[in-house]
Amino acid sequence: MRIGITCYPTYGGSGVIATELGKALAARGHVVHFISYALPFRLKEFSSNIFYHEVDVTNYPLFEYPPYSIALASKMADIISFESLELLHVHYAIPHAMSALLAKEMLKEKEDRHQNFKLVTTLHGTDITIVGKDPSMAEAVRLGVNRSDGVTTVSDFLRQQTISNFETKKHIEVIPNFIDTKEFIRDECAQFRNVFALPEEKVLIHISNFRPVKRVKEVIKIFYHINKAIPCRMLLIGDGPERMDAEMLSRKLDIADKVKFLGRQEALVALLSISDLMIMPSESESFGLAALEAMACGVPVLATAVGGLPELIQNGVDGCLQPLENVEQMADCAISILQNQEVHQRFAKNARAKAETYDTDDIVSLYEAFYAKMLTKCS
Repeated sequence: MRIGITCYPTYGGSGVIATELGKALAARGHVVHFISYALPFRLKEFSSNIFYHEVDVTNYPLFEYPPYSIALASKMADIISFESLELLHVHYAIPHAMSALLAKEMLKEKEDRHQNFKLVTTLHGTDITIVGKDPSMAEAVRLGVNRSDGVTTVSDFLRQQTISNFETKKHIEVIPNFIDTKEFIRDECAQFRNVFALPEEKVLIHISNFRPVKRVKEVIKIFYHINKAIPCRMLLIGDGPERMDAEMLSRKLDIADKVKFLGRQEALVALLSISDLMIMPSESESFGLAALEAMACGVPVLATAVGGLPELIQNGVDGCLQPLENVEQMADCAISILQNQEVHQRFAKNARAKAETYDTDDIVSLYEAFYAKMLTKCS
């Protein structure tokens, strides 16, 4: 197949999944063209089957904001026609699905023989749970969903949210996020661990984009309570608008010497491999890719029972799920896991086993089958 992929190329779950999907498809012999405003940050290795097309946006004084969506549509139309793409897979309805629909109209206007390419839209969460609820965007999201040839979501929770929020009768396929379990596997590296913690201390970790929905200040509060019962250290990976407030809170609680803000990091496997527990007190998660990455490295996850997380984490088996807004209860759950080595080892083993059911090979095969179904679908 000749496939186009458009995603946000920056640090985030949707960009990771879109890029890893493209790489896996290319390894299976498909030709993949990435179309975006910047090179996806996970797209580093050369592949003869992968091509990248940068979207150029002209800054005219007339425009207060550069018209990226229109420039993207024009680039999509050009690449679809010139490279004879059969299918365009966009990640996020806004603006990517709308740009793809405009590209289709452009090709129809000039009676291009590639105008009947198939459009697949994957919804990752924000476009439905936040952007989609904005009255100024809701109808655009609805159009993007309903006019796509195929729609997928990363969890059943998000599928139900989409149906409920937009009253759509569109068939929506659930294809979960995935992970390369050969890459994400625990690597015992005691010397690396000694950089951050003493031998008797536990290492806790949080990975996110530090947006308000991730509740990073609650991570600090939960750690504060755990630290009173167990000697431990806290690693925070990522960056974003909530970082400064979280840093200030750690100083106010007098635990700044035990909390390390490491910013954005690529050595996730190494950092997860020295960790004993992940803390994820999110207000909402459509899937929880960071949790899956932790589980693959044998790290149990303490999370809120929201969104798609209960589809990934089984409470009391491979992780711990607690109600939202209960910091002390989450801390107590963490303490019960960390204080009992037998319980922790069982959780870690089960977490790895669960992650193996989301391996790249299995999930990419689901996408291949979905693409094939779309290509045989009448326009």
